[in-house]
Amino acid sequence: MIIVGNVYLSDDIAEEYFVCELSACKGACCVEGDAGAPLEEAECETIAQLLPTVRPYLSQEAIEIIEAQGTHTIDQEGELSTPILPTGECVYAFRDERGQLKCAFEQAYHEGKSHFKKPISCHLYPIRITHYDEFDAVNYHRWEICKPACAHGKQLRVPLYRFLKEPLIRKYGRRWYEELCRTIAIQFATTQDNDSI
Repeated sequence: MIIVGNVYLSDDIAEEYFVCELSACKGACCVEGDAGAPLEEAECETIAQLLPTVRPYLSQEAIEIIEAQGTHTIDQEGELSTPILPTGECVYAFRDERGQLKCAFEQAYHEGKSHFKKPISCHLYPIRITHYDEFDAVNYHRWEICKPACAHGKQLRVPLYRFLKEPLIRKYGRRWYEELCRTIAIQFATTQDNDSI
């Protein structure tokens, strides 16, 4: 286990390699699963405010579901999440000309229309955070659709925590991330490459 401040991370975040391979999975993480993307409370207000901005990217079916359910919903476990289509897709996902699912929020962000890239749970995937009163538990979520990403990451020799540098800094801050890198360098000195932070 890796401990940085009040964040407890599983060792495989340092040991495993990962780089998304969208050409292989087509953005399946926007579809697969029992519910929509987990949301933080503050994100719900942001998403509601940005709906007019992302609306042009959304399907008519998605818009109708948002109008009926709201811009966020409560999943079966009582957690905040994005609504989903009957097919399982997040209502904020859309397909590009290559058939790959993309996030409407991220598209708006890249086009300079918003400062909100996407929900932090999506940005951090494939790791999931469980919040407890005293600490956060950060774990690697493994599943079949990400096998190409694991192979791609191994080929490029990019550890999971390096691939997720940007969202980890977004979530916990740069100083925390730098401390994570130092901790991993000490704990996994014989298994990790000596990359710069």
